Amino acid sequence: MNILVTGGAGFIGSHIVDGLIELGHEVLIIDNLSTGNIDNVNPKAEFYEMDLFDNYFEYVYQKFRPDIVYHLAAQVSVQKSLSNPLDDAKLNILGSIRLLELCTQNNTRKIIYPSSAAIYGDPLYLPIDENHNKVGESYYGLSKYFPEQYIELFSSKQNIDYTILRYSNVFGSRQNHQGEGGVVSIFCNNFENSRPSTIYGDGEQTRDFIYVKDVVSANMNCLYTGSKGTYNISSNRETSINELHRIFNMKFGSSMEPIYKMEKPGEIKHSTLDNTLAYKELDWCPKYSVEQGIEEMITKKHKKII
Repeated sequence: MNILVTGGAGFIGSHIVDGLIELGHEVLIIDNLSTGNIDNVNPKAEFYEMDLFDNYFEYVYQKFRPDIVYHLAAQVSVQKSLSNPLDDAKLNILGSIRLLELCTQNNTRKIIYPSSAAIYGDPLYLPIDENHNKVGESYYGLSKYFPEQYIELFSSKQNIDYTILRYSNVFGSRQNHQGEGGVVSIFCNNFENSRPSTIYGDGEQTRDFIYVKDVVSANMNCLYTGSKGTYNISSNRETSINELHRIFNMKFGSSMEPIYKMEKPGEIKHSTLDNTLAYKELDWCPKYSVEQGIEEMITKKHKKII
């Protein structure tokens, strides 16, 4: 099939591109490289450096005529969404609408959209299932949730299929260690450079970490399953930041102590997503534990350096 991946030079997008090419699909990448990296681009894919509002994008789309679209192009910084909510909304909401219009105009069969656990806000219960309240506690969460609503509306009126995937905390190779949310990548970089890591609060806050390879396998399954469905993609396991730090100490044979600082205001204390529905309807389950994912992540980094 012809498959378009917006944001295909980014952390998760580039791994999805690799998975699609491995399955024998023709892949087109659209990425403006604002956060993506040209080194992540698979040479077997067709690549254009542009964003969704580029005047040339419509021509490229019509020429390629994708059967399926993976829409990963987005503004992903929570801090930037706070400092500039207008740009956040333009890229994440209006960009998605622009893409949906091209999908329906060119008979694209399906759109697969990665959403986020951020749409749930502060959890009322754990693990969070897909029916949990969606609350507007952050501009970023809203900018990820509104495209879900537009996708469902376009589907009902324009006969385009979709699958929405709400990721927990994804980690793995190619993740930017300077990003605000990639604590695994930040810790990994610090340990590689023998620098202490900063933990905000007491470190007992928990997150649901999932390895990028498990996210890719879920996305591959969505090529043929998950019609008009919304699913949590997660490990269904809570890991504390202190536990995460201990894992890195073990992997690096270190006894480094973290630096504890004041808890960040508004930070969610505990989070984990219920992935039961994805098990049942996507025929998917995560294969990697946090420890296994970190082990492979470290090994890949060392091989790249050598």
